Amino acid sequence: MSQKFDVVVIGAGPGGYVAAIKAAQLGLSTACIEKYTDKEGKLALGGTCLNVGCIPSKALLDSSWKYHEAKDAFAIHGITTGEVKMDVAAMVGRKANIVKGLTSGVATLFKANGVTSLQGHGKLLAGKRVELTKPDGSVEIIEAENVILASGSRPIDIPPAPVDNNVIVDSTGALEFQSVPKRLGVIGAGVIGLELGSVWSRLGAQVTVLEALDTFLMAADAAVSKEAYKTLTKQGLDIKLGARVTGSKVNGEEVVVTYTDANGEQTITFDKLIVAVGRRPVTTELLAADSGVTIDERGFVFVDDHCATSVPGVFAIGDVVRGMMLAHKASEEGIMVVERIKGHKTEMNYDLIPSVIYTHPEIAWVGKTEQALKAEGVEVNVGTFPFAASGRAMAANDTGGFVKVIADAKTDRVLGVHVIGPSAAELVQQGAIGMEFGTSAEDLGMMVFSHPTLSEALHEAALAVNGGAIHIANRKKR
Repeated sequence: MSQKFDVVVIGAGPGGYVAAIKAAQLGLSTACIEKYTDKEGKLALGGTCLNVGCIPSKALLDSSWKYHEAKDAFAIHGITTGEVKMDVAAMVGRKANIVKGLTSGVATLFKANGVTSLQGHGKLLAGKRVELTKPDGSVEIIEAENVILASGSRPIDIPPAPVDNNVIVDSTGALEFQSVPKRLGVIGAGVIGLELGSVWSRLGAQVTVLEALDTFLMAADAAVSKEAYKTLTKQGLDIKLGARVTGSKVNGEEVVVTYTDANGEQTITFDKLIVAVGRRPVTTELLAADSGVTIDERGFVFVDDHCATSVPGVFAIGDVVRGMMLAHKASEEGIMVVERIKGHKTEMNYDLIPSVIYTHPEIAWVGKTEQALKAEGVEVNVGTFPFAASGRAMAANDTGGFVKVIADAKTDRVLGVHVIGPSAAELVQQGAIGMEFGTSAEDLGMMVFSHPTLSEALHEAALAVNGGAIHIANRKKR
């Protein structure tokens, strides 16, 4: 007799495991299927984010930044040290321990909430039945009232630079270097490429980033992307825009990369090459031909605004559906879907999903960019405040960047908050909270912000929207 559940979730990443826990909390019998295993061959919950994505990359970013500070930035504080060294193996080991702690934590949460964890590959069949192929090859059919597809994404492969997991690696391989490559190439100047490039650059690698687009960080506000390009290149990243990789050849322990730019064909040699050109949904072998669920030509599952597929009772969330591939987007979609299964009319505001790049300085934004709003014909007022004028930033010797607040010129409603600088992710989240409740720039300006804090920069930028900033000279109104 097959098992039957109210909800079966395929995938235990930040979308899937959150959906499973929420479903169990709401009284639904719930199972979550996951096949990923760690190096020890044990089931590892948490998906890409916890295992080989968000969390391990932040661990390396934090370790490498502390190394940089100890090596190059302590003297200004009056701190002197001897020779500073980095034990890369220890750094990577610390990362692994963090990952293990968090993934085992998800397993504990499953147990505490009554979620049944099933190991193996899940495949949706017709009639909301799920085929579970277990590690030993045996197959079980599971019956479900509702199915949530949350199988996530994997790195995109490109023919000019096939990953060999030795000299040419993807983002997963770049987290496991046991020594610092002398010459490191990165294909792609997106979030992953910039973060991983920053890690190894801080540790001494000569990093070259090859970006096919002519525009740097196209999704970011133009002022932020300009500042980011200036800052990151000053830190040592050689970012080549308009550089389209056409081929690569591995010679022993190095790789010769061919690319074209405005000057024609070029070649460059690296000891390691990271391919970070984006991610694609994992939907192969996810759906039986008669499942009734459809996918587009890129592999994304078709869903409506509430993540429902064309089959009643079958939903898809996270990286396998339209929109940004972000862990927090997936998690909130999981909660929305489960609450709607229970009959609630839960909605998700896709216009206010924050984006963050964890370089140093951090880069983050929520809402629309100034260029996008102007393209739509929206008249705006803009206020900016530099961290160079922030007492808290000065005390921390971290004064690069600024906060930018964009408001509708007619209504004063805040339409975008963009930050490059210390704690950018946290400051943007403050902006997102205000925007969710329809805040105006005046509202933010009238709030009391504790002193001295970095968040005062958001306060001052909001004041500057209407020419009322206190700690910088205000721009004259046109």
